[in-house]
Amino acid sequence: MAAGSLTAMTGRDRFLATLRGDQPDRTPVWFMRQAGRCLPEYRELRSRHPFLEVARTPELAVEATLMPIVRFGVDGAVLFADIMLPLEGMGVPFEIRPGVGPVIADPLRSIEAVNALRIVEPEEGTPYVLDALRLLKGKLGDRAAVLGFAGAPFTLACYLVEGRPTKEYPTTKALMYGNPDLWHRLMETLTDVTIRYLHGQARAGADVVQLFDSWLGLLDDASYRKYVQPYTARIFEAMRGVVPTIHFSTGTVQLLEAIGETGPDAVSVDWRLPVDDAWKRLGYRTGIQGNLDPARLMAGWDVIRNGADDILRRVGNRPGHIFNLGHGVMPETDPDKLARLVRHVHEVTAR
Repeated sequence: MAAGSLTAMTGRDRFLATLRGDQPDRTPVWFMRQAGRCLPEYRELRSRHPFLEVARTPELAVEATLMPIVRFGVDGAVLFADIMLPLEGMGVPFEIRPGVGPVIADPLRSIEAVNALRIVEPEEGTPYVLDALRLLKGKLGDRAAVLGFAGAPFTLACYLVEGRPTKEYPTTKALMYGNPDLWHRLMETLTDVTIRYLHGQARAGADVVQLFDSWLGLLDDASYRKYVQPYTARIFEAMRGVVPTIHFSTGTVQLLEAIGETGPDAVSVDWRLPVDDAWKRLGYRTGIQGNLDPARLMAGWDVIRNGADDILRRVGNRPGHIFNLGHGVMPETDPDKLARLVRHVHEVTAR
């Protein structure tokens, strides 16, 4: 088929076609943490408004979300929000400390604390997220797919039990291994709230939802299958037929097949495994997202282009690939290089 012979698609159509397993006119591109960090216009916004104020104010959240659409021309607009937001409606106050991350003053480590968690609908717990999605949908139209997201139960449990980010989350893992009844009660509750939250996002206009399991790489395969996998699978099963789904994790080469078994429409993989090897291990049962090393974006253009071209060569024009980084955009990244990378991927993969 000659380059450019497919009918031109909008970013939204391109993204959704890929997740259906159809051949798009070009490979869709978006970047995790694209809504801010490296953008001077985002830094200016944040100089006037704290992070959580932006996330909880629909007009500000949409302003931040649209910045990379305008600047980079990506095919997906991921809502500016935070995975911690649903916890407040559950009765768990938290703060985001600069240079630290999420902090919970009273970590949950008892059955009484877990039983006290509220199971709420998103219209009650996070109405501002739904309002932002509606506003974003109206402003975007079909220019790009609207991506909602949620923190996966395991990653949320890490913050709830530990109280703040750590390298290994030893208290969380000790509770998981040593008090499985309490652990499963916590995971059941978080899974219920996450399903409600994602359904609410879909009703409000999200075209796709991504489940972030940022700390999943802490686990071995057997522990993942016993303590986490059933809850992840339940979430994807609940979203089937509602909107397409993407699973994100990092440092999880040892869990790849087990992650694929949970049933997402695409699995995001990092740079630690070549994309063709990862896709082969998944059995091509699912789409794949990734997997450029974010550090390449701080090198010269030749390094960026060579890395992108290697990924596209390994994909080999197989339908189902979303081009992304293996993790989030680093703050030191030159925005112009991101925009150039989007243009390059679109040009190279024009069909």
